[in-house]
Amino acid sequence: MTVTDERRRRSESFGRFAEALCRGILRLKGYRILATRLKTPLGEIDIVARRGDTLAVIEVKARRDWQSASEALGARQLGRLSRAAHVFLGANPQYAGLTLRFDVMLVTPYALPRHLMDAWRL
Repeated sequence: MTVTDERRRRSESFGRFAEALCRGILRLKGYRILATRLKTPLGEIDIVARRGDTLAVIEVKARRDWQSASEALGARQLGRLSRAAHVFLGANPQYAGLTLRFDVMLVTPYALPRHLMDAWRL
């Protein structure tokens, strides 16, 4: 295994851990997890969760520090998440009446995740 392969494997492992940690925290906050690692033809959504009348599409960013985690979400990715969310809603019309919100959860080692609710709008 090359150094690059090992680094990629560790990053993937940390990302999966970060998503699991975020799901646990969301459950503690009263969210019901509807989908995880949801793949659509237009992109992937890390977590889709509901609390009350809000449907949250949540992107998890796991990085070494807060700054690089907060800078990891670009305009192209925001568009992809938006399109993927509409695919999800099209396939799940029972959620169409809910308020759609886009959140980001930032994860760094040795700290609790930061949940940025309503991080951006369409």
